[in-house]
Amino acid sequence: ESSPHLPAPKDVRVYSYNFHSSLRWSPVEVDRGLVLYTVHFKTGAINQWGEMNCTRISQTECSLPWSLKERRWTLVLRVRAELGQMTSDWVETDPFVAERNTTIGPPQVKNVIENSHSLLISVTPPFGSEAGEFLQYHVSYWENATSTTVKETKTSSTLFKIGNLKELTLYCFRIQAELRTHSDHQLLGLQSAPKCHRTTIS
Repeated sequence: ESSPHLPAPKDVRVYSYNFHSSLRWSPVEVDRGLVLYTVHFKTGAINQWGEMNCTRISQTECSLPWSLKERRWTLVLRVRAELGQMTSDWVETDPFVAERNTTIGPPQVKNVIENSHSLLISVTPPFGSEAGEFLQYHVSYWENATSTTVKETKTSSTLFKIGNLKELTLYCFRIQAELRTHSDHQLLGLQSAPKCHRTTIS
């Protein structure tokens, strides 16, 4: 039973980065006592609230357990504040689907080998892909001179070459990952910070 005296949590949102997802909210301020929070979930398949590993917790964040890590599931979460016998109203999130709503971080650049007319780049993916998914990398590169012409290439390999470059010239590049899924859904990630390397002389 909810009591009118306890305000409900605000700013209730699912934060998700590279499929690590958590529910966060702003703390409920009261004059005295420690406010605790309880989080429930339901899936798109079963319209019934279930308990998570966050019942009467004091922190304002609840990580999604591994049992809810299925990237295609639709999840709705709700949280309420509790103080003694008093409870606030529940606050529900919008439906969350990890493969559509997570933020994909940039791939890590592991190694760059400079040649006279090319750069050979190896990257580490931002996360492990699952069956029915694959990652494609969007590579933007440009000559770090007056020319601001940015060229683009795409690859699904973690080892790739930027070719047809000038000798002894500084080139910069950025990479972002794009997740493609079985349902033809595409999710474009964040761009990496630019990295610059000088080609060698032949």
